[in-house]
Amino acid sequence: MTTATQRPSRWRRCLALLMLMPVVALAGTATASGKPLRIGVTLHPYYSFVANIVGDRAQVIALIPPEANPHNYQPQPDDITRAMNLDVLVVNGIGHDEWAFQIVKAAGRTATLPIIQANASVALIPIAGDQSGVKVVNPHTFVSTTAAIQQVFEIARRLGELDPDNAATYRHNALAYAARIRELRARFMTRFAALDLSAFRCATTHAGYDYLMQEFGLFVSAVIEPRHGVAPTARQLANTIEAIKRANVRVLFAEKNFSLDLAKPIEAATGVKVFALSHITGNAYSADEFEVAMAENLETLAQAIEFTQPARSTP
Repeated sequence: MTTATQRPSRWRRCLALLMLMPVVALAGTATASGKPLRIGVTLHPYYSFVANIVGDRAQVIALIPPEANPHNYQPQPDDITRAMNLDVLVVNGIGHDEWAFQIVKAAGRTATLPIIQANASVALIPIAGDQSGVKVVNPHTFVSTTAAIQQVFEIARRLGELDPDNAATYRHNALAYAARIRELRARFMTRFAALDLSAFRCATTHAGYDYLMQEFGLFVSAVIEPRHGVAPTARQLANTIEAIKRANVRVLFAEKNFSLDLAKPIEAATGVKVFALSHITGNAYSADEFEVAMAENLETLAQAIEFTQPARSTP
């Protein structure tokens, strides 16, 4: 039986729990202070994704300088300072920005900074044509329209969990942004539909375009670099040239800002035509960078396919 002296004690405990509930609810929200989220991003495409998702409801902060090459990037003191002041960080998380976790650790934020894994919902594929023979997950999901849309929705969902007051806005903006990306893809799907893709064979200087090729039923016959930023040995280069000749490859895609020089000896030795694709990096961070770069990439891909079309015989 509950005594009169026990009842006040129980009420006090209940009152304490009720007072604690708002604090617990706010503990998982980065906007408890009422200030806009400060969202860090590791790569140029993620800046575009997040900027389009949040609009003016949050601040997007690039973790590293815009001109930095994210391949084999070495963290700098300013990066650590930026990480110390973030509310959340969006990462590729599958091999393209491992340096971000070093920065977070150095900033003392490993246990306190929420991390959004952009690729949590993406169907990953191995790197095509890797000369090492080891199946390595391809981290270049952002050089694609389909995988980009999947990442946009994942980022919007997770931001909505951290910032419930703006969750509906984030979803609305994500849907609108995804619609524009789909429209971009549809334009080129229509163009490709009139072309013969069955005989298309290509090589790349870097395994960054497998997701893009997969969208249109294309595949990469050979990759020149065994790893990005690692020049092939003379033997590897010779093997690649032979593979290109055997596969009847007529097109070589080089990375726009980094590997055109590597493509030149291949072009001279095999007679392939070189086309440059953007890795969507190295420019100023902007909300429209992804759409602009992907439109250029799809136009380049269309031109490459058109180059390989069989000559029409005249009657």
